[in-house]
Amino acid sequence: MTPPERGGSRRRLRGLLRKEFLQVLRDPSSLAIAFLMPVVLLLLFGYGISLDARHVPIAFVANAPSPESEGLLGAFRHSIYFEPVTIRNLPEAQAALRSHRVDAIVHLQSDFAVRLRDRGDDQPAPVQLIVNGVDANQARLIENYVSATWQGWLNGQTRLEGHAPTPPVALASRVWFNAELRSQDYLVPGLIAVIMTMIGAMLTALVMAREWERGTMEALMVTPVTLREILLGKLIPYFVLGMGGMALSVAMAVFLFEVPLRGSLAVLTLASALFMLVSLGMGLLISIVSRNQFVAGIAAIITTFLPAFILSGFIFDINSMPGWLQAFTHVIGARYFVTLLQTLFLAGTIWAVILPNALALAVMAIFFIGVSRLRMHKRLD
Repeated sequence: MTPPERGGSRRRLRGLLRKEFLQVLRDPSSLAIAFLMPVVLLLLFGYGISLDARHVPIAFVANAPSPESEGLLGAFRHSIYFEPVTIRNLPEAQAALRSHRVDAIVHLQSDFAVRLRDRGDDQPAPVQLIVNGVDANQARLIENYVSATWQGWLNGQTRLEGHAPTPPVALASRVWFNAELRSQDYLVPGLIAVIMTMIGAMLTALVMAREWERGTMEALMVTPVTLREILLGKLIPYFVLGMGGMALSVAMAVFLFEVPLRGSLAVLTLASALFMLVSLGMGLLISIVSRNQFVAGIAAIITTFLPAFILSGFIFDINSMPGWLQAFTHVIGARYFVTLLQTLFLAGTIWAVILPNALALAVMAIFFIGVSRLRMHKRLD
Protein backbone atom coordinates (compact mmCIF):
# COMPACT_ATOMS: atom_id res chain seq x y z
CA MET A 1 0.00 0.00 0.00
CA THR A 2 1.48 3.37 -1.02
CA PRO A 3 1.69 6.31 1.43
CA PRO A 4 -1.31 8.15 -0.13
CA GLU A 5 -3.35 4.95 0.11
CA ARG A 6 -2.30 4.47 3.72
CA GLY A 7 -3.30 8.05 4.50
CA GLY A 8 -6.67 7.54 2.84
CA SER A 9 -7.19 4.30 4.73
CA ARG A 10 -6.46 5.98 8.05
CA ARG A 11 -8.87 8.81 7.26
CA ARG A 12 -11.60 6.35 6.31
CA LEU A 13 -10.98 4.32 9.46
CA ARG A 14 -11.12 7.45 11.62
CA GLY A 15 -14.38 8.38 9.93
CA LEU A 16 -15.84 4.92 10.55
CA LEU A 17 -14.75 4.99 14.19
CA ARG A 18 -16.26 8.44 14.68
CA LYS A 19 -19.50 7.25 13.08
CA GLU A 20 -19.65 4.17 15.32
CA PHE A 21 -18.92 6.08 18.52
CA LEU A 22 -21.57 8.67 17.65
CA GLN A 23 -24.01 5.86 16.92
CA VAL A 24 -23.20 4.26 20.27
CA LEU A 25 -23.79 7.52 22.12
CA ARG A 26 -27.14 7.96 20.34
CA ASP A 27 -28.14 4.33 20.88
CA PRO A 28 -29.19 3.57 24.48
CA SER A 29 -29.39 -0.19 23.77
CA SER A 30 -25.64 -0.50 23.18
CA LEU A 31 -24.85 1.39 26.38
CA ALA A 32 -27.38 -0.72 28.28
CA ILE A 33 -25.82 -3.96 27.00
CA ALA A 34 -22.32 -2.78 27.91
CA PHE A 35 -22.94 -1.20 31.31
CA LEU A 36 -26.45 -1.88 32.62
CA MET A 37 -26.61 -5.60 31.80
CA PRO A 38 -23.47 -6.58 33.75
CA VAL A 39 -24.69 -4.67 36.81
CA VAL A 40 -28.13 -6.31 36.73
CA LEU A 41 -26.81 -9.80 36.04
CA LEU A 42 -24.04 -9.58 38.64
CA LEU A 43 -26.49 -8.41 41.29
CA LEU A 44 -29.01 -11.07 40.28
CA PHE A 45 -26.62 -14.01 40.02
CA GLY A 46 -24.09 -12.82 42.60
CA TYR A 47 -26.68 -12.66 45.35
CA GLY A 48 -29.05 -15.28 43.96
CA ILE A 49 -26.60 -18.14 43.37
CA SER A 50 -24.87 -19.60 46.42
CA LEU A 51 -23.28 -22.96 47.13
CA ASP A 52 -23.27 -22.30 50.87
CA ALA A 53 -25.83 -23.83 53.21
CA ARG A 54 -26.67 -21.27 55.89
CA HIS A 55 -29.50 -21.18 58.45
CA VAL A 56 -30.75 -24.64 57.46
CA PRO A 57 -33.93 -25.57 59.36
CA ILE A 58 -33.43 -28.92 61.14
CA ALA A 59 -35.60 -30.87 63.56
CA PHE A 60 -33.94 -31.85 66.84
CA VAL A 61 -35.57 -34.87 68.50
CA ALA A 62 -34.42 -36.19 71.88
CA ASN A 63 -36.39 -39.20 73.11
CA ALA A 64 -35.09 -38.65 76.65
CA PRO A 65 -34.00 -35.03 77.22
CA SER A 66 -30.83 -34.69 79.31
CA PRO A 67 -28.05 -32.17 79.98
CA GLU A 68 -26.02 -33.87 77.25
CA SER A 69 -28.79 -33.55 74.66
CA GLU A 70 -29.34 -29.90 75.64
CA GLY A 71 -25.61 -29.29 75.21
CA LEU A 72 -25.66 -30.76 71.73
CA LEU A 73 -28.75 -28.72 70.89
CA GLY A 74 -26.90 -25.61 72.05
CA ALA A 75 -24.04 -26.41 69.69
CA PHE A 76 -26.47 -26.47 66.77
CA ARG A 77 -28.10 -23.23 67.92
CA HIS A 78 -24.75 -21.47 68.02
CA SER A 79 -23.84 -22.63 64.51
CA ILE A 80 -24.38 -20.23 61.61
CA TYR A 81 -25.36 -23.20 59.47
CA PHE A 82 -28.45 -24.37 61.36
CA GLU A 83 -31.73 -23.16 62.79
CA PRO A 84 -32.79 -26.12 64.98
CA VAL A 85 -36.42 -26.67 65.93
CA THR A 86 -37.15 -28.93 68.92
CA ILE A 87 -39.76 -31.58 68.11
CA ARG A 88 -41.11 -34.09 70.61
CA ASN A 89 -41.01 -37.33 68.63
CA LEU A 90 -39.65 -38.83 65.43
CA PRO A 91 -42.98 -39.29 63.54
CA GLU A 92 -43.76 -35.59 63.99
CA ALA A 93 -40.27 -34.68 62.75
CA GLN A 94 -40.66 -36.96 59.74
CA ALA A 95 -43.95 -35.20 58.88
CA ALA A 96 -42.11 -31.85 59.06
CA LEU A 97 -39.43 -33.23 56.72
CA ARG A 98 -42.02 -34.42 54.21
CA SER A 99 -43.73 -31.04 54.22
CA HIS A 100 -40.36 -29.25 53.69
CA ARG A 101 -40.62 -27.35 56.97
CA VAL A 102 -37.21 -28.78 57.89
CA ASP A 103 -34.38 -30.14 55.72
CA ALA A 104 -32.94 -32.66 58.19
CA ILE A 105 -33.61 -34.49 61.46
CA VAL A 106 -31.11 -35.05 64.27
CA HIS A 107 -32.52 -37.87 66.40
CA LEU A 108 -31.10 -38.81 69.81
CA GLN A 109 -32.32 -42.15 71.14
CA SER A 110 -33.42 -42.63 74.74
CA ASP A 111 -30.09 -44.13 75.87
CA PHE A 112 -27.99 -41.33 74.33
CA ALA A 113 -26.80 -39.83 77.65
CA VAL A 114 -25.96 -43.20 79.22
CA ARG A 115 -23.99 -44.48 76.25
CA LEU A 116 -22.23 -41.12 75.88
CA ARG A 117 -20.92 -41.36 79.47
CA ASP A 118 -19.89 -45.01 79.02
CA ARG A 119 -18.78 -44.63 75.42
CA GLY A 120 -16.09 -46.79 73.91
CA ASP A 121 -14.94 -47.79 70.47
CA ASP A 122 -17.45 -50.65 70.41
CA GLN A 123 -20.34 -48.70 71.96
CA PRO A 124 -20.61 -45.30 70.27
CA ALA A 125 -23.32 -42.90 71.38
CA PRO A 126 -26.22 -43.24 68.94
CA VAL A 127 -27.13 -40.16 66.87
CA GLN A 128 -29.36 -40.60 63.84
CA LEU A 129 -29.28 -38.09 60.97
CA ILE A 130 -32.08 -38.06 58.39
CA VAL A 131 -31.58 -35.66 55.45
CA ASN A 132 -33.84 -34.60 52.61
CA GLY A 133 -31.86 -35.89 49.63
CA VAL A 134 -33.89 -34.25 46.83
CA ASP A 135 -31.09 -31.69 46.42
CA ALA A 136 -28.04 -33.95 46.54
CA ASN A 137 -25.55 -31.08 46.91
CA GLN A 138 -27.50 -29.54 49.78
CA ALA A 139 -27.81 -32.94 51.43
CA ARG A 140 -24.04 -33.50 51.33
CA LEU A 141 -23.42 -30.04 52.78
CA ILE A 142 -25.88 -30.65 55.63
CA GLU A 143 -24.32 -34.05 56.38
CA ASN A 144 -20.83 -32.54 56.55
CA TYR A 145 -21.95 -29.59 58.69
CA VAL A 146 -23.79 -31.87 61.13
CA SER A 147 -20.73 -34.13 61.42
CA ALA A 148 -18.49 -31.12 62.07
CA THR A 149 -20.88 -29.69 64.69
CA TRP A 150 -21.23 -33.05 66.41
CA GLN A 151 -17.48 -33.66 66.43
CA GLY A 152 -16.74 -30.18 67.75
CA TRP A 153 -19.23 -30.60 70.60
CA LEU A 154 -17.93 -34.08 71.41
CA ASN A 155 -14.34 -32.81 71.59
CA GLY A 156 -15.48 -30.10 73.99
CA GLN A 157 -17.25 -32.66 76.17
CA THR A 158 -14.17 -34.85 76.23
CA ARG A 159 -11.98 -31.94 77.37
CA LEU A 160 -14.46 -31.03 80.10
CA GLU A 161 -14.38 -34.59 81.41
CA GLY A 162 -10.59 -34.37 81.61
CA HIS A 163 -9.72 -37.55 79.76
CA ALA A 164 -9.13 -36.45 76.22
CA PRO A 165 -7.75 -39.39 74.28
CA THR A 166 -4.70 -39.03 72.11
CA PRO A 167 -5.72 -39.87 68.56
CA PRO A 168 -3.33 -41.98 66.48
CA VAL A 169 -3.54 -39.45 63.63
CA ALA A 170 -3.83 -35.68 64.00
CA LEU A 171 -5.36 -34.05 60.93
CA ALA A 172 -4.26 -30.45 60.34
CA SER A 173 -6.36 -28.82 57.60
CA ARG A 174 -5.32 -25.75 55.61
CA VAL A 175 -7.52 -24.21 52.93
CA TRP A 176 -5.64 -22.33 50.23
CA PHE A 177 -6.90 -19.51 47.97
CA ASN A 178 -10.36 -19.28 49.59
CA ALA A 179 -9.73 -19.73 53.30
CA GLU A 180 -13.21 -18.56 54.33
CA LEU A 181 -14.83 -21.04 51.92
CA ARG A 182 -17.13 -18.31 50.59
CA SER A 183 -18.93 -19.50 47.50
CA GLN A 184 -19.19 -15.89 46.26
CA ASP A 185 -15.40 -15.69 46.00
CA TYR A 186 -15.56 -18.68 43.66
CA LEU A 187 -18.75 -17.82 41.78
CA VAL A 188 -18.39 -14.09 41.08
CA PRO A 189 -15.25 -14.38 38.88
CA GLY A 190 -16.97 -17.13 36.91
CA LEU A 191 -20.07 -14.95 36.64
CA ILE A 192 -17.99 -12.18 35.10
CA ALA A 193 -16.82 -14.59 32.39
CA VAL A 194 -20.36 -15.79 31.65
CA ILE A 195 -21.78 -12.26 31.56
CA MET A 196 -19.00 -10.84 29.38
CA THR A 197 -19.42 -13.76 26.98
CA MET A 198 -23.00 -12.76 26.31
CA ILE A 199 -22.35 -9.02 26.33
CA GLY A 200 -19.42 -9.21 23.91
CA ALA A 201 -21.34 -11.40 21.48
CA MET A 202 -24.57 -9.39 21.67
CA LEU A 203 -22.85 -6.03 21.18
CA THR A 204 -21.67 -6.95 17.70
CA ALA A 205 -24.37 -9.48 16.78
CA LEU A 206 -27.35 -7.19 17.38
CA VAL A 207 -25.78 -3.96 16.17
CA MET A 208 -24.41 -5.43 12.94
CA ALA A 209 -27.64 -7.32 12.24
CA ARG A 210 -29.60 -4.11 12.78
CA GLU A 211 -27.46 -2.32 10.19
CA TRP A 212 -28.21 -5.08 7.70
CA GLU A 213 -31.93 -4.72 8.43
CA ARG A 214 -31.93 -0.93 8.11
CA GLY A 215 -29.88 -0.93 4.91
CA THR A 216 -27.03 1.18 6.28
CA MET A 217 -24.62 -1.67 5.69
CA GLU A 218 -25.63 -1.71 2.02
CA ALA A 219 -24.84 2.00 1.78
CA LEU A 220 -21.48 1.36 3.38
CA MET A 221 -20.67 -1.38 0.87
CA VAL A 222 -20.79 0.98 -2.12
CA THR A 223 -18.22 3.36 -0.63
CA PRO A 224 -14.42 3.03 -1.17
CA VAL A 225 -14.05 1.66 2.39
CA THR A 226 -12.39 -1.77 2.51
CA LEU A 227 -13.56 -4.87 4.37
CA ARG A 228 -10.63 -4.60 6.78
CA GLU A 229 -11.64 -1.05 7.63
CA ILE A 230 -15.27 -2.12 8.12
CA LEU A 231 -14.23 -4.89 10.51
CA LEU A 232 -11.92 -2.61 12.49
CA GLY A 233 -14.55 0.12 12.53
CA LYS A 234 -17.04 -2.32 14.05
CA LEU A 235 -14.69 -4.11 16.45
CA ILE A 236 -12.79 -1.20 18.02
CA PRO A 237 -15.77 0.80 19.41
CA TYR A 238 -17.48 -2.27 20.85
CA PHE A 239 -14.17 -3.55 22.18
CA VAL A 240 -13.88 -0.29 24.13
CA LEU A 241 -17.49 -0.65 25.33
CA GLY A 242 -16.93 -4.27 26.35
CA MET A 243 -13.75 -3.45 28.26
CA GLY A 244 -15.65 -0.67 30.03
CA GLY A 245 -18.27 -3.21 31.08
CA MET A 246 -15.50 -5.55 32.18
CA ALA A 247 -13.90 -2.82 34.32
CA LEU A 248 -17.29 -2.13 35.92
CA SER A 249 -17.76 -5.84 36.64
CA VAL A 250 -14.32 -6.18 38.24
CA ALA A 251 -14.98 -3.10 40.38
CA MET A 252 -18.28 -4.61 41.57
CA ALA A 253 -16.56 -7.92 42.34
CA VAL A 254 -13.84 -6.26 44.44
CA PHE A 255 -15.76 -3.48 46.19
CA LEU A 256 -19.34 -4.82 46.36
CA PHE A 257 -18.86 -8.58 46.71
CA GLU A 258 -15.43 -8.20 48.41
CA VAL A 259 -13.74 -10.81 46.25
CA PRO A 260 -9.95 -10.52 46.69
CA LEU A 261 -7.89 -9.67 43.60
CA ARG A 262 -4.53 -11.31 44.29
CA GLY A 263 -3.17 -11.34 40.74
CA SER A 264 -1.76 -8.65 38.48
CA LEU A 265 -4.25 -6.07 37.22
CA ALA A 266 -2.24 -5.75 34.00
CA VAL A 267 -2.45 -9.50 33.35
CA LEU A 268 -6.19 -9.41 34.12
CA THR A 269 -6.61 -6.58 31.60
CA LEU A 270 -4.70 -8.48 28.92
CA ALA A 271 -6.65 -11.69 29.53
CA SER A 272 -9.92 -9.74 29.43
CA ALA A 273 -8.90 -8.10 26.14
CA LEU A 274 -8.20 -11.50 24.57
CA PHE A 275 -11.53 -12.87 25.75
CA MET A 276 -13.38 -9.77 24.56
CA LEU A 277 -11.93 -10.29 21.08
CA VAL A 278 -13.20 -13.89 21.17
CA SER A 279 -16.71 -12.77 22.14
CA LEU A 280 -16.80 -9.92 19.63
CA GLY A 281 -15.55 -12.25 16.90
CA MET A 282 -18.32 -14.72 17.69
CA GLY A 283 -20.93 -11.96 17.62
CA LEU A 284 -19.55 -10.61 14.36
CA LEU A 285 -19.75 -14.03 12.75
CA ILE A 286 -23.33 -14.51 14.01
CA SER A 287 -24.41 -11.16 12.55
CA ILE A 288 -22.78 -11.86 9.18
CA VAL A 289 -24.52 -15.23 8.92
CA SER A 290 -27.96 -14.21 10.20
CA ARG A 291 -28.40 -10.52 9.17
CA ASN A 292 -31.51 -10.43 11.37
CA GLN A 293 -31.69 -8.98 14.89
CA PHE A 294 -34.09 -11.56 16.28
CA VAL A 295 -32.16 -14.51 14.86
CA ALA A 296 -28.85 -12.95 15.92
CA GLY A 297 -30.07 -12.44 19.50
CA ILE A 298 -31.33 -16.01 19.83
CA ALA A 299 -28.15 -17.39 18.24
CA ALA A 300 -25.97 -15.31 20.57
CA ILE A 301 -27.75 -16.67 23.66
CA ILE A 302 -27.68 -20.29 22.46
CA THR A 303 -24.08 -20.31 21.24
CA THR A 304 -22.47 -18.11 23.91
CA PHE A 305 -24.44 -17.69 27.15
CA LEU A 306 -25.76 -21.24 27.62
CA PRO A 307 -22.45 -23.04 26.86
CA ALA A 308 -20.58 -20.54 29.04
CA PHE A 309 -23.02 -21.06 31.91
CA ILE A 310 -23.13 -24.87 31.74
CA LEU A 311 -19.86 -26.03 30.15
CA SER A 312 -17.24 -23.55 31.37
CA GLY A 313 -16.70 -25.04 34.83
CA PHE A 314 -18.35 -21.97 36.36
CA ILE A 315 -20.76 -24.09 38.44
CA PHE A 316 -20.50 -27.67 37.19
CA ASP A 317 -17.18 -29.49 37.45
CA ILE A 318 -15.91 -30.36 33.96
CA ASN A 319 -14.16 -33.50 35.23
CA SER A 320 -17.51 -34.95 36.32
CA MET A 321 -18.95 -34.65 32.80
CA PRO A 322 -18.90 -37.47 30.20
CA GLY A 323 -15.67 -37.75 28.23
CA TRP A 324 -17.15 -36.56 24.93
CA LEU A 325 -18.62 -33.50 26.66
CA GLN A 326 -15.30 -32.73 28.35
CA ALA A 327 -13.69 -32.71 24.91
CA PHE A 328 -16.39 -30.36 23.60
CA THR A 329 -15.70 -27.83 26.37
CA HIS A 330 -12.32 -27.08 24.77
CA VAL A 331 -14.10 -25.05 22.07
CA ILE A 332 -15.87 -22.91 24.70
CA GLY A 333 -13.91 -19.70 25.20
CA ALA A 334 -15.46 -19.08 28.60
CA ARG A 335 -13.83 -22.27 29.91
CA TYR A 336 -10.39 -20.66 29.61
CA PHE A 337 -11.52 -17.26 30.86
CA VAL A 338 -13.22 -18.74 33.95
CA THR A 339 -9.95 -20.48 34.84
CA LEU A 340 -8.00 -17.26 34.28
CA LEU A 341 -10.36 -15.15 36.39
CA GLN A 342 -10.57 -17.59 39.28
CA THR A 343 -6.78 -17.94 39.29
CA LEU A 344 -6.08 -14.20 39.13
CA PHE A 345 -8.70 -13.32 41.74
CA LEU A 346 -8.09 -16.08 44.27
CA ALA A 347 -4.61 -17.53 43.71
CA GLY A 348 -2.52 -14.82 42.03
CA THR A 349 -0.44 -14.52 38.89
CA ILE A 350 0.38 -18.18 38.28
CA TRP A 351 1.98 -18.34 34.84
CA ALA A 352 1.63 -22.12 34.52
CA VAL A 353 -2.14 -21.55 34.44
CA ILE A 354 -2.27 -18.16 32.74
CA LEU A 355 -0.09 -18.78 29.69
CA PRO A 356 -1.83 -21.88 28.22
CA ASN A 357 -5.29 -20.45 28.79
CA ALA A 358 -4.34 -17.05 27.36
CA LEU A 359 -2.82 -18.79 24.33
CA ALA A 360 -6.05 -20.72 23.79
CA LEU A 361 -8.03 -17.46 23.87
CA ALA A 362 -5.63 -15.84 21.40
CA VAL A 363 -6.06 -18.76 18.97
CA MET A 364 -9.85 -18.58 19.29
CA ALA A 365 -9.85 -14.81 18.73
CA ILE A 366 -7.80 -15.19 15.55
CA PHE A 367 -10.09 -18.00 14.38
CA PHE A 368 -13.41 -16.20 14.86
CA ILE A 369 -12.24 -12.85 13.50
CA GLY A 370 -10.53 -14.62 10.59
CA VAL A 371 -13.65 -16.63 9.72
CA SER A 372 -15.74 -13.45 9.97
CA ARG A 373 -13.40 -11.76 7.48
CA LEU A 374 -13.67 -14.71 5.09
CA ARG A 375 -17.48 -14.78 5.34
CA MET A 376 -17.85 -11.03 4.78
CA HIS A 377 -17.98 -9.82 1.15
CA LYS A 378 -18.56 -6.44 -0.45
CA ARG A 379 -21.68 -7.58 -2.18
CA LEU A 380 -25.31 -7.80 -1.19
CA ASP A 381 -26.02 -11.47 -1.90
